[in-house]
Parts: sequence; C-alpha cells; structure tokens
Amino acid sequence: MFSKSSKCFSFTVYRDWLYRYSFTNAGLRSVITDLGDGTTIHCWVPKSLKPNKPSLILIHGFGANAMWQYGEYLRHFVPRFNVFVPDLLFFGESSTSRPERTESFQALCVKKLMEAHGVWRMNVVGISYGGFVGYSVAAQFPEAVDKLVLCCSGVCLEEQDMKNGLFKVSDLEEATSILVPQTPEKLRELMRFSFVRPARGVPSWFLTDFIEVMCMKHVGEKKELIAAILKGRHLSNLPKITQSTLILWGDQDQVFPLELALRLKSHIGETAQMAVIKNAGHALNIEKPKEFAKHLKAFLIGPQSCNHSPSIKEQIQKTIFDFHRS
Repeated sequence: MFSKSSKCFSFTVYRDWLYRYSFTNAGLRSVITDLGDGTTIHCWVPKSLKPNKPSLILIHGFGANAMWQYGEYLRHFVPRFNVFVPDLLFFGESSTSRPERTESFQALCVKKLMEAHGVWRMNVVGISYGGFVGYSVAAQFPEAVDKLVLCCSGVCLEEQDMKNGLFKVSDLEEATSILVPQTPEKLRELMRFSFVRPARGVPSWFLTDFIEVMCMKHVGEKKELIAAILKGRHLSNLPKITQSTLILWGDQDQVFPLELALRLKSHIGETAQMAVIKNAGHALNIEKPKEFAKHLKAFLIGPQSCNHSPSIKEQIQKTIFDFHRS
C-alpha cells in the first residue's frame, strides 16, 4: 500500500484497494475494452450480465476516481440493475491517442463501450463533468437512454457566464488549477468550493499523498477537457432531450450555482424534475449520501425501498476485523 513516488504507507492507495475489494465483492469485475483507433476504456462491469435486469451506468466527475465517487451506492443498485462504472478518457486507466476533448466524444466512447458489453439501452447517472457526458449520450443516442440523472452538472452554462461573474473563479486558468490540483493549497481550495463544511486541519502530507495517487496523470489532457466544455458554449446550441430526467443539486453549490439547475430545468421542459438537497455543496454525493441515494432510488427504482446491504464503511470495518482475527 505504497504510493509510486514514496516508500511511505499511502492512505489513498490503501483506501483505493478497499474500494476495489468492495466493487469485486459487489459482483463487478475490472475490464479494459479496446475501442480501436488508439482508445481504451476501463470499466467495472457485471461479472454476469442478467438479461432480466435493466442496465445502469454511473459516470464520474473530476476529483477522486469513479470508485470513490460511487462506491457507497453500489449496494442500492446492484440488486436491481446491471451496473457499469467506467473511467472516462484520461481518468483512471482510460486513454486515447485521438485529439478530441469534447464531452460528445466522451459520450461516443461510452456508447461504444456499452455496445461492446452487449448493452443497447441504459439508464444514466452523471455527476458534475459526468453529467455533461451523460447529457450528450442522451442527446446523441436518444433511443439508448431510458432515464437520465444529472447531478450538480452545469450543462446549461455559457461561455459568457464566467465573464459575467456567475462563478467564484475569475478565469479558466484559475478554474483548471483548482479542478486539477497539483499542490495541497489548491486541493484545500477545491475542498472549500465542493463542501459546505470542508474538513479542517487536514495535514499537507495527507493531501500530497492524494494528489500523487489521483491527480498527477494526464494533467494537460484534463485541462483540455475543461477548456473544451466552456469554449464557444451557448445555450441556444444545446440540443433538447426528451428522456425522463432528474436534476439533482446542492443548494449551496459553489462550482455550478443553483441558477444553472433552474436554467437546465427550463431548457429540458416537462420531462425534467428537479430536487434540491439542503445544506449541500457540489460534492453532494459525498456530503449528503443518504439524501443523494434516496433521490436516485426514488427516480430510478420507485418508492419501494431496496433490501438492506452493508455500506462501504461497514465492509471496510469487517475487512479490518477479519484481517486482525486471522
């Protein structure tokens, strides 16, 4: 459990291992799919695809990898869905030699990935940047998407919004330095933007460990992804979608303000419903996991509750207990 650049114990690597254990224990397996033309996508896929179950793809945003963003929620959806959790291009073990950096290209790769695993219809959940990609999947391939969940995803932003002061950052360079942090100071800034009550007193060595494991690969490409989101973006050019859509937001989101959720609801129209979680920031999946899960389950499954299964915290505690007992 050591980081690549250090011989010291790495908490981030250790926790990543625990997440891998929990994903495997949930019935998923880690697969890298070659899409051709220099593009490979890593994804957690069902060990056995069940034809009688609908499929659900969980698309991550910037920050920690997909396992960290969705690990707490597998127990709610694996019993009801064939669950897929991919790494988008330039995250985790996914990459491409192609020059495209748009969310529409990411969406095309997601669609090809699902087809490669025999899935032609799916439900889609996207957090933040993952919502941009999810929206694009729904727009490009309307016949392939049943339901769509967009979580704190500023799909309706426009290039002029930054100039007009909608965001807390002043320009694109400042935004990318925070979203792709390379120093403990920038990671602390990202935490302040993402949480209503960010953790305090986190030591720099701990943050450096996280950066070395999670944030050092494909830095230039990730900055290009962010630039591609904003460049020439106008609401009038955003295609409308017709799928049943849940827009889920934190009322104190400082990355994509609540105004963008209202704008998105208006743009989609009657097929969209909106839910706002109180006292939650941009990282509402981490900050308010119970409320986040409740809204996802109600929309994707219905009012009936799922059978209880251990949370990731309970699984970690059991793993540590079994280790000490052996």
